[in-house]
Amino acid sequence: MAHTHHGIDYIEIPAPDLAAAQQFYGDAFGWRFTDYGPDYVGIQRVEGEGEAGGFDPTGTPSTTGPLVQLWSADLEATRDAVVEAGGTVVDDVFAFPGGRRFHFTDPAGNRLGVWSDV
Repeated sequence: MAHTHHGIDYIEIPAPDLAAAQQFYGDAFGWRFTDYGPDYVGIQRVEGEGEAGGFDPTGTPSTTGPLVQLWSADLEATRDAVVEAGGTVVDDVFAFPGGRRFHFTDPAGNRLGVWSDV
């Protein structure tokens, strides 16, 4: 699957109960999942290969909401552009299985992430 620079690429949905989330979204929409163990479940793309998102058991729906992930071909340049545009980096670049990412808030307080596989 090709990624689009600065395009919406992945959404993490807070789900303190991973099994209940899988049951609900599987029953309601026919979604399929990739189980990574007790700490994360990926949501497979409906239209084919790869994942469109995941369930985050550490998130609290009433306080965080879904986390929209953008993709970047140059993570550090994107981080700098976010700061220059008035955003606030809340989690600087860190490694995770699949690549690296950072989280920021926009001027309205919305929290988003940007990731890269390079």
